[in-house]
Amino acid sequence: MALVPCQVLRAAILLSYCSILCNYKAIDMPAHQTYGGSWKFLTFIDLVIQAVFFGICVLTDLSSLLTKGNDSQEQERQLKKLISLRDWMMAVLAFPVGVFVVTMFWSIYIYDRELVYPKLLDNFIPAWLNHGMHTTVLPFVLIEMRTTHHQYPSRSCGLAAVCTFAVGYILWVCWIHHVTGVWVYPLLEHLSPGVKIIFFAAVTVIINIFYLVGEVLNNYIWDTQK
Repeated sequence: MALVPCQVLRAAILLSYCSILCNYKAIDMPAHQTYGGSWKFLTFIDLVIQAVFFGICVLTDLSSLLTKGNDSQEQERQLKKLISLRDWMMAVLAFPVGVFVVTMFWSIYIYDRELVYPKLLDNFIPAWLNHGMHTTVLPFVLIEMRTTHHQYPSRSCGLAAVCTFAVGYILWVCWIHHVTGVWVYPLLEHLSPGVKIIFFAAVTVIINIFYLVGEVLNNYIWDTQK
């Protein structure tokens, strides 16, 4: 795909995430006023990750155009750092967290929506915004993977970073429960302490699997193993 269409596509995706975030933050929901605010929800954290990631993608494209034909080694060095940051975010955060949010949300939603997205939320969040938060994330990140080759870090470093993020969020959820006495997700209310530990371990394993899927898919699309 040509560079200019890719630039336009990334800019459009970035604008859509900015719109989703602005509309979501404008909603007057009781959950936004409690401890942790929007930051206690992985969906919101993922939206911020995706917006920052595509912002870096757009910035990389602009920098690439500005440095094209320029012999400045310093600018070339800065561009390479930007590309490395973009690739790292794609590998460790944007792809595994985005895919995890979409697959886990809709899997639990289909089984029993009250466990993850109670009907009460329909009074606050319109359907289009729900899909913007829980559906379009997947095609957007797949489009980015298809249009641009991303250099993945070493597998050990990548998995370590993903585990750090997963464990950090789990500890954040547990801390919120410790402070407020309420679990962020209704699903956790129905699990015994032992089952919660198994659940959190399974979640960590799943997000690591999605990291590996992203690495394999990236290699398959761009045939980097040849």
